[in-house]
Amino acid sequence: MNKTKTFRELHEGPQPLVLPCAWDYGSAALLAEAGFPAIGTTSLGVAVAAGLPDAAGATAGATMALAELMARLPIPVTIDIEHGFSENPTEVGEFAAALAELGVAGINLEDGRPESTLAEPDHHAELIAAVKANAPELFVNARVDTFWSVLDTDATVDRAARYTDAGADGIYVPGLAIPDVIARLVAATPLPVNILHSPTGPSVAALADLGVRRISMGSLLYRTALAAAVDTARAVRDNTPQLIDAPGYRQIQALTE
Repeated sequence: MNKTKTFRELHEGPQPLVLPCAWDYGSAALLAEAGFPAIGTTSLGVAVAAGLPDAAGATAGATMALAELMARLPIPVTIDIEHGFSENPTEVGEFAAALAELGVAGINLEDGRPESTLAEPDHHAELIAAVKANAPELFVNARVDTFWSVLDTDATVDRAARYTDAGADGIYVPGLAIPDVIARLVAATPLPVNILHSPTGPSVAALADLGVRRISMGSLLYRTALAAAVDTARAVRDNTPQLIDAPGYRQIQALTE
């Protein structure tokens, strides 16, 4: 199976690609076993699992190590590489090429920077272009972080257009949950639009009706897993009913076979 081709086709189906995001090999393998056709990563989960901060450019090694493991899965995987772990286009392109060599199908590349700032859009477009020059087969999901910071619809549409011209394959706007703005973005770009699932935002069906082609779960699964672990530990300590029906040891061990 050509995983990269399959991954692209998943953005063109009758329904949006609902993409769960893993933080280690076990979570990725279990999601693949559950029947999801593709899996992403959560940079928050990868970073915190390594004892490092998210979105600070500190997890290049941990991200590459996880990508190498996840590439063993029989389905396409896409890797969140924050802002590329460098501001140098050559270095970002080389990092992306190494992921492609492993068999990774796609990446997220964000224009957000520390302390809720945004990269200059022309510079970020250079990073995207460098990735496509070094790894043209990779599906580059250009993440526009305007709705994490300035809440500017015009800036979002402008950045999406610049990143499209640079060679991006998809546009991802986390934090955007306003139906009218989503519809405007979908109409403004020829690329598949990716929205981050929000428990208080539009449903999967509503996003599909708006023309969204990919719905990511971000760090939701990781944060939920941490909450479940703490709740279970408290239940054991307090001798109260355990609400989580956890998979057995042999089922998890079998994920590595």
